[in-house]
Amino acid sequence: MDWIEVSLSVDGEAAEAVAELLQRYGHQGVAVEQEGIPPEQWDDGEAEAPRRLTVRAYFRDDERAEAARLELETALGHLNMLYPMPTPVYRTIKESDWAEAWKAHYHPVRIGRRLLIRPPWAETTADGLIEIALDPGMAFGTGTHPTTQLCLEALEDRLPTGARVLDLGCGSGILAIAAARLGAASVLALDIDPIAVESAQTNIVQNGVAERITVQQGSLESLVTSARRFDLIVVNILAKVIIAMCDQHLGQVVRPGGLALFSGIIEEQADDVEAALRKTGLQPTARRRQSDWLLIEAIRPQI
Repeated sequence: MDWIEVSLSVDGEAAEAVAELLQRYGHQGVAVEQEGIPPEQWDDGEAEAPRRLTVRAYFRDDERAEAARLELETALGHLNMLYPMPTPVYRTIKESDWAEAWKAHYHPVRIGRRLLIRPPWAETTADGLIEIALDPGMAFGTGTHPTTQLCLEALEDRLPTGARVLDLGCGSGILAIAAARLGAASVLALDIDPIAVESAQTNIVQNGVAERITVQQGSLESLVTSARRFDLIVVNILAKVIIAMCDQHLGQVVRPGGLALFSGIIEEQADDVEAALRKTGLQPTARRRQSDWLLIEAIRPQI
């Protein structure tokens, strides 16, 4: 069985939407690469922020391939009505070469001061870094996208030791794993997508933190109606989803004095997101920036 590789070169604003689209068709997830920057320099603090990202996925070259290709291009056409989309590039890869082709585009990524995200097939290091071995499966979140990197850096800087953490929309589980490895006492990783839940559970077990992380399929609604409150929540989704969650009383799941981190936001959306956070009882306190993306920090004031 041969494979079809599909790739698109996009700017930072389009990368998240394209990645979410490609993961519907891709096998073993989506790779996001920073163009023009060697992987070993992706987070060394010296390279300029990339202007373009390559989003790449693979699907089987079988009797369903042409239909999948047509569906993909139709969906891209719809996206193009909202934001300019490039023409996808396809190439066929032999079965014997597919695994190596996938691995060639997924490299260890150094993030922040101590975190290293690596694929399971990469060698471990011995230089005192906190390593997260991550196979993205079919869930988006390999650590290469700016929205994920902003969350990881914020967790490293702001996570209190022994905190109770919520990762809402956990995807591959990367943020939940990072929180556990950085000292959280407990983490609830929640996603509405059963594929994401399965992928996150696999990654959590592989990283040896299953005793501190609970993975569940579910949504914000189930939390709001419960008594569970968290010292820190992290939400790496999209601005419009965050705003909708604020209308569903998102702020109530943060304990008074607790911290919330919101990513997946471009600068033009930040004011609207912060207005929604205030309405749900959270007070924005800081912004972090990488390329075209922002992370907003907010607290729930003490009563």
